[in-house]
Amino acid sequence: MRIGHGYDVHRFSSDTSRALWLGLVEIPGAPGLEGHSDADAVTHALCDAILGAANLGDLGRHFPDTDETWRAAPSSLFLERVVSLASEAGFSVESADITIVAQSPRLAAAMPLMSEGLSARTKCLVSVKATTTEGLGAIGRSEGIAATAVVLLKENP
Repeated sequence: MRIGHGYDVHRFSSDTSRALWLGLVEIPGAPGLEGHSDADAVTHALCDAILGAANLGDLGRHFPDTDETWRAAPSSLFLERVVSLASEAGFSVESADITIVAQSPRLAAAMPLMSEGLSARTKCLVSVKATTTEGLGAIGRSEGIAATAVVLLKENP
């Protein structure tokens, strides 16, 4: 068994046409996050946790923001590739737990959909929850959104 931890943060974009994607779910009526890809901080944190547990580096190593291939890419592609890389390294994702840190928008209605989609792609239970910073710091000032993820990988027989 291996444990991995991931963290990602993105600021809100000034581009009002940019969609907000979190945990593979589009959040309607909310400003999008700034980033080279779709800036899905939740999925990026999960990917980094999987990569870390498998000792495969980080998301930037596999999907660098200097590579135009990944501009505006959906994070579902990243997650599918990361799960495949972990499998090739001899591991499967056993479970994952994600915490979204955001002052806004409210995410309670979307979290079950996030859990469902992430669970389907990792083939295990992915728990998704959220918290605020009670108005403290950049997240508390609603400048962006952060996410942390912890995963447990199991060595394949």
